[in-house]
Amino acid sequence: MLKTLHVKDYALIEEIDVEFGIGLNIITGETGAGKTILIDALSLLLGERASTEVVRKDADKSIVEGVFNVKGNKKVESLLEQNEIDFSPQLIIRREISLKGTNRCFVNDTPVQLSLVKELGDLLVDLHGQHEHQSLLRTETHIEYLDSCDDTEDLLRTYRWLYKSLNNLTGELKELKEKESSLKERKDLYEFQIKEIDSVSPEEDEEEKLNNELTILENSEKLQQLTSQLYQGLYESEGSVYDSLMKIKNEISELIKIDKTFSETNKEYESAVAIINEMASNLRSYSSKVEFDQGKLETIRERLGAISLLKKKYGGSIKSVFDHRKKIGEEYNIAENYSNRIAELESKIKTVRENCGTTAEKLSLKRKETAKKITKDIVELLRQVGIPNSKFEARISNTLAQGSDDFILVKGNKYKFNSSGYDNVQFFISTNLGEDVKPLAKVASGGEISRIMLSLKTVLAKKDKLPLLIFDEIDTGVSGHIAQKVGQTLKLLAIPHQIIAITHLPQISGLADHHYAVEKIETNKRVISRIRKLNNTERINEVAKLMSGENITEASIKGAKELMGLN
Repeated sequence: MLKTLHVKDYALIEEIDVEFGIGLNIITGETGAGKTILIDALSLLLGERASTEVVRKDADKSIVEGVFNVKGNKKVESLLEQNEIDFSPQLIIRREISLKGTNRCFVNDTPVQLSLVKELGDLLVDLHGQHEHQSLLRTETHIEYLDSCDDTEDLLRTYRWLYKSLNNLTGELKELKEKESSLKERKDLYEFQIKEIDSVSPEEDEEEKLNNELTILENSEKLQQLTSQLYQGLYESEGSVYDSLMKIKNEISELIKIDKTFSETNKEYESAVAIINEMASNLRSYSSKVEFDQGKLETIRERLGAISLLKKKYGGSIKSVFDHRKKIGEEYNIAENYSNRIAELESKIKTVRENCGTTAEKLSLKRKETAKKITKDIVELLRQVGIPNSKFEARISNTLAQGSDDFILVKGNKYKFNSSGYDNVQFFISTNLGEDVKPLAKVASGGEISRIMLSLKTVLAKKDKLPLLIFDEIDTGVSGHIAQKVGQTLKLLAIPHQIIAITHLPQISGLADHHYAVEKIETNKRVISRIRKLNNTERINEVAKLMSGENITEASIKGAKELMGLN
């Protein structure tokens, strides 16, 4: 359940703190006072996206924070564990929306992604917005409501995986068939290009190595001349570096006789001699090996020319040559094995069509069972909210795929399908005695739609066991004794659940376990919205005001007390 809600600098709300209770929490207030703003703020805790436009004027950011009691909620505990967040019986969700466009989310003071907030919201709250009941008028939503009334999640997950696989395979087959003629036309070109590239077979770093080797060969005479000159200057010629070092050796020996400390200098001298000897030896060895090989020079030049031509033709770099070779190799293999690949894909598609059909049939059977279960429950709930002679049906039908390549196989028959299976689900209803059922969208009035939605929500609540249900004006289009019956249904629903409901009707607000009023006030030349919990006297006056308007009368006070069961 939601224990407390803190909202700061959100739209018309400067700062509010609300403590909600167990059972039926009713929120009332004048039109435009900010009731819907409060619900919008609550929706942020369920993972809804937010705009910087909600940040209150002259504020830097909006903050919405909710504290939930999740003691014993294993699903929440498991989800937090998966995301390495410590579990405690008190769950704190906070959203911050900054004017800078940053949107920060926290769970138990741990920064998290918005997706996790949404997952938690789905486990904690079902929020029915003002216009959601209109979705019942759209036939395409009926299958979602039916699936929500029973546990089809695992079957749907399996089916959708098969559905995706089938779409991928049929897409690949379609693309392959569209490429058939162009593949055949290009096969000879690809074959020529493959032979051209493979005849050279360049290696990744080969060009750099060949260019280095070419530079050496082209400068072999200069290399031989320079290394020979260096060797002579270091070792063999008159006045060489080696000769000079020999003279130095004698002089160091004389110094050592006078001062033994020059022994260290002698060691450095010997190191220098060793280095010069090694340099001379390397130069002599290198010079003796240098030779000009015209044949090898021409071979390297030809090889570099062949690589350069490939680069010029196929993208400008060795990498682009490799990429092109890989691409045309795959295309060539497809063209070469076109018939086999077509047959392989068609075989896979047939298998997946059958598996998809088998799973869709299981889904369909489960939906038919669910439809029977909820029909009885919804008719009873409709009777409770003032539609006593109603009939309700959730009709499930299937459509054969005649002359279409887009189908699944169910017991050998081809059927149209989508991401939810091969069922078409439509709700039918009769709200008057003796009338046949007709499509819900064609016969239900606004008030009836609200009550049908409430009945569906009640059935869903029994299945989902969600701790909190939020209704924003579920009472649209009802009044009088019907409103009383809607209120009684909400009251019963509030026994196993925490309910937060916005209403304009005294018949519903009179049944509140906790009553809150949203008001618009002026302070510091600014209009702000605030919410406060009403005591018993204030509750009576608020319900009376809903009955008679601003001028509260003795009669309305008496009526309010009767609605609240205080007489």
